[in-house]
Amino acid sequence: MSDRPDGPTVHDALVGLAQDAGARPLLVALDFDGTLAPLQDDPSRSRILPEGVAPLASLVTHEGVALALVSGRALHDLHALAEVPAGTYLIGSHGAERARVTRHGLDRDVVQLSDEQADRLAELGAQASAVARGRDGVWVESKPTAVVVHTRLAERADAEAAEAAALELGERLGSGVLHGKDVVEISVLHASKGEALTALREELGARVVVYAGDDVTDEHAFEALGADDVTIKVGAGDTLARHRAADPQEMVAALGALSAALPA
Repeated sequence: MSDRPDGPTVHDALVGLAQDAGARPLLVALDFDGTLAPLQDDPSRSRILPEGVAPLASLVTHEGVALALVSGRALHDLHALAEVPAGTYLIGSHGAERARVTRHGLDRDVVQLSDEQADRLAELGAQASAVARGRDGVWVESKPTAVVVHTRLAERADAEAAEAAALELGERLGSGVLHGKDVVEISVLHASKGEALTALREELGARVVVYAGDDVTDEHAFEALGADDVTIKVGAGDTLARHRAADPQEMVAALGALSAALPA
C-alpha cells in the first residue's frame, strides 16, 4: 500500500477520462459517507455536499456513462440521503443489497434469507445489543442482512472493547465481518464492495470504472479494479488507490470537472 499515490491529480485524471472517447461505456461508482458527504457523528445527518448534486445529475444524461453509489449503508437510508438522479444504481450493505433509482422510487433486487440465516440474524441483533449495553456512545444498527456496532460517539476504551467483542461475535455467528472506521458490521450473507462492483461492471459492459471511497472497506473495490481504471482514496491513510482527494470537497469539485468536460 502507498500513503501518497503518485500520478496526476484527481481533477486531471477525471478530465482526461472525460476527453477519452475510448473510455466508454464508463461507470462512475462512489462511496457516500466521507466521499460525497462529510462524516458526521450522527449518520442520519449526513448529506451530499450541495455542490455535488448537479454534477451527479448531469453525469447520467451523457450517453455511455452510468452512475452508482456503493455504500455500507442500508439501501433505504442511502436512497433517502443521497439525492441522486433517476437511473443511478445503488449498492447498499457493502454489496448485499442492490437497486436502481427510478422516477417513482426504487426498483430493488429482493434479498431473501433462509430460515437459518434469519434466525442467525435475530441472534446477532440480540447479542450485539448486549455488546452495546452499558457502554455510552456505542449503538447497534439493524440491516436486512446484517447488524452494525457503531462506536464513533464512544470513549476510546469503550470503543475498543465494543469493537473487540463485536469481532468475536462475528467470528461465532457471522458469514462476513467488516471492520471499518468506528464500525464493525456482521452479516449473515457474504458480500463485498469489490464483488458487487465487478458484477455491475460486467452487467453494464463498462470499459473503464471510476471508484472513489474513504474507508478500509473501499480497499476491496480498489483491489478489484484494473490498471486502466481510476481509483481514488478520499482522505488520509494507506491505500491501493492510485489517486487521492484530500476530502469530499475536493472529490465533489473533481466530479464537477468530469461532468463539465464530457462531450455534450
